[in-house]
Amino acid sequence: MKRCNRIRNVLLCVLALLVGAVAACSGNGGSDNKAPTLLEGPKAVILNDELSQPWGLAFLPDGRMLVTEKAGRMVILSTDGRAIEQQVSGVPPVRSSGQGGLLDIVLDPDFVTEPWVYWSYAELGSEGLAGTAVARGRLVGSSLQGVKVIYRQQPKVSGSGHFGSRLVFRSDKTLFVTLGDRQKGIPAQDLATTLGKVIRINRDGSLPVDNPVIDGARPEIWSYGHRNPQGAAVRPGTDELWLVEHGPQGGDELNQIIPGGNFGWPLVSYGCNYGDPIGDACRIGGGTHAPQFVEPISYWVPTSVAPAGMIFYTGKGFPQWQGNVLFGSLAGKALWRVELSGTREVAREPLLGELRERIRDVEQGPDGWLYVLTDSGKLIQLRN
Repeated sequence: MKRCNRIRNVLLCVLALLVGAVAACSGNGGSDNKAPTLLEGPKAVILNDELSQPWGLAFLPDGRMLVTEKAGRMVILSTDGRAIEQQVSGVPPVRSSGQGGLLDIVLDPDFVTEPWVYWSYAELGSEGLAGTAVARGRLVGSSLQGVKVIYRQQPKVSGSGHFGSRLVFRSDKTLFVTLGDRQKGIPAQDLATTLGKVIRINRDGSLPVDNPVIDGARPEIWSYGHRNPQGAAVRPGTDELWLVEHGPQGGDELNQIIPGGNFGWPLVSYGCNYGDPIGDACRIGGGTHAPQFVEPISYWVPTSVAPAGMIFYTGKGFPQWQGNVLFGSLAGKALWRVELSGTREVAREPLLGELRERIRDVEQGPDGWLYVLTDSGKLIQLRN
């Protein structure tokens, strides 16, 4: 019997070593390929599978949910998420093509007394050109009233890619808007345009007086040198904007946004140009951003995960994740969790890979659980 126990103990030790090795290799690259903290995975419950390419999600004060769909429809879901109760009227036409369409949605910080809803979308211009725009309207029942476009990306250009776009309110009730480079590259460095930029505006579209002063820049520009930022959030307890953005072949980034900062695109990236053999030798501009550009907090190599909607988790449902970054992954078909110590990544792990779903957005519900939208049309609740 003692001999059997010894054999069993040896086998358990070998198994533990194997599990540790798998964990150490489970990252998708990045600055140090850090091993994630091993946690029990959340339980995924499909609440709704009747949505059509949902993109953004916002919780109404009564617990119902506003959801945008890429083709241009905005709907209200029941408090349990299982039923589409109403379609919202008053949404202006969108240019739904490629990566463009009806995009993000947020509620006014004073929604209870001033029920403004804000959304971003691909807006068609003259001669087939398009650009990201932001509009707002008062939600009365299931109707948007007093709809007005409060911001338009400058200029509109050809193509159907890299619109961004996430909307995030600061504590001072100003609005951040992330804007993609529209697959044009070098305009992300051109301060006379808002391609490849983060901008900050007031709720009515006017400009705050305390935006960073950047020589030669449009006054709404908060940061520049971005490629396609499709996830953004303000870190709790601060007014720091953080975002995730797409690299080319590899080089997806998690960034802490420095006001006035230049994040390097398309002059530098840890990713490689399309068509180049993937590896360290092909990193654009050598990869390392500093000192000329702002270095990312973390990055993903050698392949892209295509990051999407992002939050900092503050709920009680998963207390072990307090303060962690969570973001959807399109190419990676996962929900990524990134653990931070200050401004340093200490662990990361992909979750929900078994679902094999392109996760477009993640939001924290008023109940403390997580809610994710998938490109296949699902609303999924994550709980213990």
